Amino acid sequence: MNTDIQTSTQSDYEPRPRKNRSSVPLFLAVWVLLIAAGLLGTIWYTGKIKQKLTVEIGHQTAQQIAAMQTDYEAQLKKLETNFSSEISKVQGKVDALNELLEFSKDNASSKTDNSNKLYTQISDVQKKLNELQKDLDVLK
Repeated sequence: MNTDIQTSTQSDYEPRPRKNRSSVPLFLAVWVLLIAAGLLGTIWYTGKIKQKLTVEIGHQTAQQIAAMQTDYEAQLKKLETNFSSEISKVQGKVDALNELLEFSKDNASSKTDNSNKLYTQISDVQKKLNELQKDLDVLK
């Protein structure tokens, strides 16, 4: 049996060639590229999110404006209807007072006091009618 173990001597050992130090700059360059890619990706992603939010807010705003406009138009119609009915009522009162005035003029010869009172009332009602008409015109 052969129990000889070969041992290497210093002279048999060949040193490995040393690697160049170019791996450190390469590593740093890759690291910088990764950081730059991350930053660019973040900027791109935030731009997309910003654009999406802008579109969504625009749609929500348009819906709210449409709802407010519909509500405003409904309120305006309601006010116009109310003013029209008020004007009709006042016009009826004016017509009734005019008839009374005509009747009073026909029947009164010396009773000008009643005629003056009726004329004053008709004048007041006519002023109110004019004011309501102006308010209605402003609403339109």
